[in-house]
Amino acid sequence: MRGMNTAHDAEDILVDDLPAPRHSRRLAVVTETYPPEVNGVAMSMARVVDGLNRRNHDVQLIRPRQPAKLGAQPTGKPEVDEVLTKGLPVPLYPNLRMGVPSKRGLVKLWSLRRPDVVHIATEGPLGWSALQAAQHLALPVTSDYRTNFHAYGKHYRLGLLSKPIMGYLRKFHNRCDATMVPTEAMRVLLAERGFERLTVVGRGVDVQRFDPARRSAAMRQSWGAGPEDLVLGYVGRLAPEKNLGVVLAAYEAIRLVQPRVRLVFVGDGPMRAELAARAPDAVFAGQRSGDDLAAHYAGLDIFLFASLTETFGNVTTEAMASGCAVVAFESAAAGELIRSGMNGWLAGPGREADFVAAARVAASDAAGRRVVAEAGRVTAKRLDWSDITARFESVLEGAIARGEPAFALAGLQPAA
Repeated sequence: MRGMNTAHDAEDILVDDLPAPRHSRRLAVVTETYPPEVNGVAMSMARVVDGLNRRNHDVQLIRPRQPAKLGAQPTGKPEVDEVLTKGLPVPLYPNLRMGVPSKRGLVKLWSLRRPDVVHIATEGPLGWSALQAAQHLALPVTSDYRTNFHAYGKHYRLGLLSKPIMGYLRKFHNRCDATMVPTEAMRVLLAERGFERLTVVGRGVDVQRFDPARRSAAMRQSWGAGPEDLVLGYVGRLAPEKNLGVVLAAYEAIRLVQPRVRLVFVGDGPMRAELAARAPDAVFAGQRSGDDLAAHYAGLDIFLFASLTETFGNVTTEAMASGCAVVAFESAAAGELIRSGMNGWLAGPGREADFVAAARVAASDAAGRRVVAEAGRVTAKRLDWSDITARFESVLEGAIARGEPAFALAGLQPAA
């Protein structure tokens, strides 16, 4: 008993006070993008799924079937149960798939094997079907706000649809028990627009993979860059919403004073031909992944990221982890993590001249740039995926707890 003071009883107390084993949950995760597709949502969801599985949860992954040419991609541990649905190509991105309405199939699936909570990562047709099916079965639902669809309007001539898109997103997420957003700034913005039950869950970065040690002189030489030459780079979709005209403007400004500077684009997309015409001397490395992608990051000296449509921007933290000096606008991950002149350089949102000026400052001082890049790497090391997964798990547990019946009546204590 705890009141006794013998050595034997003390040992019993120590055993008795050990934390209880983590309770295993049945989790249904619904996403319309997943590896081997290469984008921030796909890669971060794969990390979360793997992390939840490692934390002893039974994960059911529901996603569209991907084209055979993309190849197979392991989802982590073999215990992940994959349910593949029909998918349709996304316009302008034939390697990406969006789901199709699937409410009836999901209701049947979850009636036979009821999950403790449904997490929806994307708001497309499959995500909407999952939300409807979960609510039909009175299942707790959480969601992610991962893509600024409403901010894409000006890039794709969808101005008149901006308000309806925002209305749909607000309706979608407000029907969930909790919506995870990657930054505090995004939480404030969405709260002002009527979104409810928002909670901040950031993104991690793999600092073992994204490491300055992967820098390759041979790769840089293949780009036409010598050991002392400056290499600028961008990683991501080559698409209008990424604001790549500003990247080209920074490159041209630096080239006026450093004619040997090189510019490398890693990624693919509908703007590739236009960019190649505007910057014929640039290197287009195409889409890369895994250690190959990490080596491309490590070969850069300055990472130019001019996008203003990100909810987070995983490429920012990957570049910081890789030892690149980052120049970005003060938004998304950059706005949360970078202190200008200390671990990167920032320009005010939309202030393109300031972005170009910051890039010129970064280019002009090699020694100062190395100090800033090293500080960026230190910042990235704090973004451990295990901590992110634990925070994600706590949000799921909160939704489950709110959905469980309350057995205790007012004024009564639970039985001992």
